[in-house]
Amino acid sequence: MGLQDLPPQSSWVHRGAREGFEVLFASRVAGGPALAGHTAAVEDGVAWSVGYEIRTDDAWCTVEARVTGHSSDGERRTTLRREDGDTWTVDGVRRPDIDGCVDVDLESSAVTNTLPVHRHELPIGKTVSVPAAFVRAHDLSVQRLEQTYTRLDDDGRYAYTSSTFDFACELRYDAAGLIVEYPSIAVRTA
Repeated sequence: MGLQDLPPQSSWVHRGAREGFEVLFASRVAGGPALAGHTAAVEDGVAWSVGYEIRTDDAWCTVEARVTGHSSDGERRTTLRREDGDTWTVDGVRRPDIDGCVDVDLESSAVTNTLPVHRHELPIGKTVSVPAAFVRAHDLSVQRLEQTYTRLDDDGRYAYTSSTFDFACELRYDAAGLIVEYPSIAVRTA
């Protein structure tokens, strides 16, 4: 797909599974790209907001994710770190159940689906399995997410599947590898 650099700011309207809005501010820091953003939404009648700061290395592998959530239940914070290659800690506690994951995937965000697309220059028709450390929107709990991406064409279309949630859809990306359309989740606005 030959991806361009991320724009300094982007935004999405979330609709379908939830109603809300997400913003992203992308930059480059020592070591690789940095993604900082925020999603505020209402899902099943419950309002929540999730802010995130994700640092990756130059290969687009997650190094650290700091996530803050707000809801009527109060504020929560969690920090995920990938250490020594493929081992993870969540709030300083070793989490062998997510070892082997290279990405963090935030339930609240359309942005984190850019990580595997940037890292894997897939030929058309090729599928890659990319398990991720998945962070829930409402309570910031973390679990393993099994998922695959299959590049469909040169126009930014990928087939996405998650066996964890028995979910499949077609994702559309722009030239920077950011989601343009994530069916029942989000649509890019700027």
